[in-house]
Amino acid sequence: MQNAKDTFYVMLQGRLAALNPSRTIVVRGVVRPGTLVDENELPTGSIPVDVFRMEWTGLQINSGASLPLVTMECSIAYCTDGSSGDGGMDRGRLLAGMDAELASALGAEPHTVQKMNYSAAGTGVAPIAMGTNVFCADPTSGAVTSVDGRLARTSTVQVFAYQEVGEL
Repeated sequence: MQNAKDTFYVMLQGRLAALNPSRTIVVRGVVRPGTLVDENELPTGSIPVDVFRMEWTGLQINSGASLPLVTMECSIAYCTDGSSGDGGMDRGRLLAGMDAELASALGAEPHTVQKMNYSAAGTGVAPIAMGTNVFCADPTSGAVTSVDGRLARTSTVQVFAYQEVGEL
């Protein structure tokens, strides 16, 4: 399952970065594309704005076939305070822009991507292509919420992958 989660994250991060290269975040002094996986980051006291935060919230395994089909739910939360130059009065437009980026990234062709094993990526070893694909359904977007002037939305997407022999 971890390979499928990593593959989906890398695919989504790459597509979002291509759509809006200026959407970045600084994490521990390093500028990165503006996509995070909550479980992979150190906890902080604040929620980053103008970035996409992914969280894996559901899991179902159908083991009725030779390769079990894993269905995972990914929640993608994002929020904005608006731009300081406009006094935050553009936050609706900025949130709509993030809505469009996410819809475009998840709706882009191809709808599948080859599953990769990134477990040795930090050691300089290239990711290893696996034998199956990762694919996803269309996202479902929740209502816009407003807390202390910040506009936020959470979208969910079902991500599917076959669990290969020997894969955890």
